Amino acid sequence: MGKELSRRDLLRTLGLVTGGLLTLPLHGFTTPNIRLYIPDPIKYPAPDKAVTAITLGAGNRGNVYGGYAVQYPDHLNIIGVAEPIAIRNERYCQKHNITAENSFHTWEDVFERPKFADAIIISTPDNLHYGPCMKALAMGYDILLEKPIAPTEKECRDILALAKKTKRVVAVCHVLRYSPYFIKLRELIQNGTIGELISIQHFEPIQHIHMSHSYVRGNWHNSKETTPIILAKSCHDLDILRWMVGESCEKISAFGDLKWFKKENMPAGATPRCIDGCAVEKNCAYSALKIYYRDRQRTHVFDLPDEVEKQGDAILDRLKTTDYGRCVYQMDNDQPDHYTTNLQFSNGVTAAFSMEAFTSYEGRRTRIMGSQGDIVGDMSQFTYTNFLTGEKIEWELTSDAHGGGDWNLVSDWIQAVSQQNSALLSSSIDVSVESHIIGFTAEKSRLEEKTKNVVL
Repeated sequence: MGKELSRRDLLRTLGLVTGGLLTLPLHGFTTPNIRLYIPDPIKYPAPDKAVTAITLGAGNRGNVYGGYAVQYPDHLNIIGVAEPIAIRNERYCQKHNITAENSFHTWEDVFERPKFADAIIISTPDNLHYGPCMKALAMGYDILLEKPIAPTEKECRDILALAKKTKRVVAVCHVLRYSPYFIKLRELIQNGTIGELISIQHFEPIQHIHMSHSYVRGNWHNSKETTPIILAKSCHDLDILRWMVGESCEKISAFGDLKWFKKENMPAGATPRCIDGCAVEKNCAYSALKIYYRDRQRTHVFDLPDEVEKQGDAILDRLKTTDYGRCVYQMDNDQPDHYTTNLQFSNGVTAAFSMEAFTSYEGRRTRIMGSQGDIVGDMSQFTYTNFLTGEKIEWELTSDAHGGGDWNLVSDWIQAVSQQNSALLSSSIDVSVESHIIGFTAEKSRLEEKTKNVVL
């Protein structure tokens, strides 16, 4: 049985201030009466010299991580970029004052020159992680690597082996580990607040538009060309489960399939593109005209002109020429739109994880069951209930994407590179690869319809 805590000890454990209120920062939890301090992403002083880095891939994630350098230039200095899409390359160079000689078309071009920065930020598409990561390690760069690590289990293991051989700092972008929400949940498990951990239920609602955008029309629509959705979307969640339990996963049983986004469900009158006079476009929840043109959702993929008055025509052009304008029922997609995974850990704890496309909302949902209490949360708030007293304590969280974790991750990575100390990272490359192996094993279980042992 986990240790029992008095109310005073519990409040101290939860980090609550009892002698007056602190000013609430952006990423803080609150209760009606007391406030919990969560530090800014900048929790370290600036290093003696800013870490210099080259970004490979100037898309969404490359700009998220690179944005840290704009805000905190004495911590991180982006001095180079590789990006084949001209407008993205140009905008990234302008944002970071990158010289023409350090602007590259492909990642291969970067490594034709001798090492000229401290680190490489790899935010290329999933199928372009392995090559640049292996080359960067061989040339002595430290690395910030967007998830998933690589498309195959063998490639993940190769990266792990070379990282250990070269002793470079490699941070995999498991940003949920840096979310105040998950940090606090893990603390409550590890310090015995809920007694002995028995089981976890975890749910990732993808949201129906997000599913159609990224995994039906978008870059990750085909698992063979990129990675299975359990890794492309949910390696964060598998990593969080492994992290909160604190033990290795031993067995997995997974189920799921592509049920809806396929030709047999195409309504009569649908055309290959939504813009082609489709008879059912106005009554389709997945209409590309509705999502991108009328509602202007998720248009960052189009690299639109800066002039607002030109953006509408640019969107219509993209709907004529890219997969984002195609009918969701006539794509060559194969990613499951519902996926359930059951996990058993070495300490007997079980976890049930479900990833679902057909929701109107996003944001993870978590239920944690312990011998002395339970926790229910949704990344914006959580409630702890003490079984002995029946007392409930509730918190609310104000945060940005990934629960405030993106820049907290970058902050730790900068310190790890500056001090050449991987222990400053929340996750070692070993454990990051382990959570990926869990995902690959889940996919084997789903496809083979068998419970599988996790082989580390």
